Amino acid sequence: MITESGLDVTAEFDRGAELALAICQRQGIRFALLKEGSPSCGSGRIYNGRFEGVSVAGEGKTTALLNSGLQFPLAEKLGNDPIRGVGGTRMCDWWFTDQAVMIDTADVYSAWVPGHRGGESESMIGAWLKARGARDKILIATKVGMMPGGLKPDRIRDAVQGSLDRLATDTIDLYFAHKDDPDVPLDEVLGAFAELVDAGMVRAIGASNYSADRLAEALRLSDANGLPRYTVVQPELNLLDRGQYEGALQKLCIAEGLGVVTYFSLASGYLSGKYRTSDDLGKSPRGARVGRYLEGKGPMVLTAMEAIA
Repeated sequence: MITESGLDVTAEFDRGAELALAICQRQGIRFALLKEGSPSCGSGRIYNGRFEGVSVAGEGKTTALLNSGLQFPLAEKLGNDPIRGVGGTRMCDWWFTDQAVMIDTADVYSAWVPGHRGGESESMIGAWLKARGARDKILIATKVGMMPGGLKPDRIRDAVQGSLDRLATDTIDLYFAHKDDPDVPLDEVLGAFAELVDAGMVRAIGASNYSADRLAEALRLSDANGLPRYTVVQPELNLLDRGQYEGALQKLCIAEGLGVVTYFSLASGYLSGKYRTSDDLGKSPRGARVGRYLEGKGPMVLTAMEAIA
């Protein structure tokens, strides 16, 4: 969890990550590393012996996001909690090692905060990268599509330049369509991404929050028209929310060799064990999101995780 208090939450986060690790290992879920000894189950699963995402690499080794062409030894995501000022910088320092990592952000982070317009997360990350001279050691993933204009080609062209400027870089390693935009033809979206790839502004493209049908159609259009393919998919996936990925989307990713990196892998923090009763929901701005997990199978999953740990 990222907060303005920086590392004040680390001990609690690490405890939650240890619990998550135990259940992930039992379920065949691989994970990436925040730092040595601090795992998070946020990067992929193994089905039928085939890995669908980022795996943990041994010392001196690299792993690839399947057909994206992106390789790295460690990876993790900067979530969409507001990160700014000293707290955000300290958290980035904590994550950064002398090995490459991947930072995942979006142009919309954190437009929902009063007084923000979007791009605050990218700006903080860009300032940190510049101050630490870390750009060559870190892969950058960001997203477009949640802000006004959606995935209209002109919006994509404007958005990528804004993201590049805020991130203080010339190239985005992985550029996601943050969500499908049914109002814009898929070939127009892919055509706009093709311009960015051809210009060297983007290395690989990904799709977040796409249905299996729409993703399959996008892949078909890419192949038929010589356009860049989505090579990485980012769905919601955790032990309590499995429906978006498991099933048709999962099968498509396997069949097409797509890398998978997930979001809300700890169910907005619920699987850390931080939220046990309704009184706990005020501990974080994310508390409102996790209230639904207090009922149903949420407490049973936490009990199972603790028993395994």
